[in-house]
Amino acid sequence: MPFNSLFSWIIKKRIHQIELFKKYPIEVQTELLMNLIKQAKDTEFGKAHYFESIKSTTDFSNKIPLSNYDTLKPYVDRLFKNEQQLLWASDIKWFAKSSGTVSHKSKFIPVSKESLQDCHYKGGKDLLSLYYNQIPDRKLYKGKHLILGGSAEINYFNTDSYFGDLSAIILKNMPWWAELRRTPAKEIALMSQWEDKIEKLAHSTINEDVYILAGVPSWTLVLCKRILEISGKSNLREVWPNLELFMHGGVSFEPYKAEFKKLIHFDDMHYVETYNASEGFFGIQDDFSINELLLMLDYGIYYEFIPMDEFDELNSKTVLPLKDVKLDTNYALVISTNAGLWRYIIGDTIKFTSKTPYRFKITGRTKSFINTFGEELIVENAEYAISEACKTTNAQIKDYTAAPIFMTNTKSGGHQWLIEFITPPSNLKTFKKYLDESLKTVNTDYKAKRTADLSMAEPLITPLPKGTFDHWLKQKGKLGGQNKIPRLKNNRTIVDELLKIVNP
Repeated sequence: MPFNSLFSWIIKKRIHQIELFKKYPIEVQTELLMNLIKQAKDTEFGKAHYFESIKSTTDFSNKIPLSNYDTLKPYVDRLFKNEQQLLWASDIKWFAKSSGTVSHKSKFIPVSKESLQDCHYKGGKDLLSLYYNQIPDRKLYKGKHLILGGSAEINYFNTDSYFGDLSAIILKNMPWWAELRRTPAKEIALMSQWEDKIEKLAHSTINEDVYILAGVPSWTLVLCKRILEISGKSNLREVWPNLELFMHGGVSFEPYKAEFKKLIHFDDMHYVETYNASEGFFGIQDDFSINELLLMLDYGIYYEFIPMDEFDELNSKTVLPLKDVKLDTNYALVISTNAGLWRYIIGDTIKFTSKTPYRFKITGRTKSFINTFGEELIVENAEYAISEACKTTNAQIKDYTAAPIFMTNTKSGGHQWLIEFITPPSNLKTFKKYLDESLKTVNTDYKAKRTADLSMAEPLITPLPKGTFDHWLKQKGKLGGQNKIPRLKNNRTIVDELLKIVNP
């Protein structure tokens, strides 16, 4: 049997297991939690919290407190010094340097061998399984897979443990069957200087037979445009005739979709979203006809959810198991994992669109919102409005961020949107109008506050020169990888820093 056919057959077998957890989600999650408890009962954390006495999901939620990075950090500091058996049974040698948004100091998330094998790599295999299931008879393994990852470096606390972007950790530990088809060479893929890295990536992959692209949309777009510049070609199929799949995540794809379709304007090019964070691999777009993600329930992650209208960080009183969630409700995600994160609030928010099976959309961050005037604007609203304004005015954006304009004695408050355009809108006033109207459509609180401009004036749109966001990221030492621009902030710190770059 040819290897590509064997590969296709093996990954399709996984579909049966996925169908099983779709049919019995609560049973799968309950069994998974009990296995996590059993494996970690003899760790320092397990002994301190009497894991031996936990016999049910209710016991677990009643006895184990909520946690965040501040409560995790003392354990991480000790793990850096090669103390083990603290949070998880197997040794922790890798730490994912979490990017999140760049407004906070870096976090170092423990990565166990179980989380690599049974979560992150399993997610990659499942993505291909689901792809083959929907589009049969593919030959993806015949070609190269171009993975745009981050950088990795030795942890300075202990030469036997390492940290880096999650994507870099995955690259460094990739199984042979995946490494066999990956491009570029590791020494290029793991470079930390992103300007040089993009150049070397372009030159080293331009003559490869690339079937799959994988990475954050913004940096993948930069790479693809550079490849077209070097090659003199008009679209990516002229460079890579067999390119058919872009696996993306990290940020919303909506603002970048039209630009990618310009680069490869063929109906048989497929775009598949994933939700893969430093803390775990959570979701895959299993149905290409809808922009929703299937919650992956057998990756060594137990899920709980805090309703955002009751969210109070570690003091949150209402924490729901999967069986009790409601549709179209904004939840903060809480996870317990096979790397020793216990009831960990990761800072992301989601809402469920289906419970048969459990599908969801990412709505933003617990700290990424604007609610200065009671408008309760979240990232999901912003992404939709930006996308609609771009469609209407034929604009394309690279990045954006927004913050409040505070009220004064003489004028109403509002929002200022700093936008770096790839293609400016045909009319900036029209862009502003459709942004504003779209926000009113999806957010009744915003609409109410905008009525007659009483408490909120119309939005202020400030175009930024090309390269401004990269300049700001570079100042922060965060250029490249999975680092993301904070979309919404309830203060003006980031907006004012960006404006200072433009007008020093």
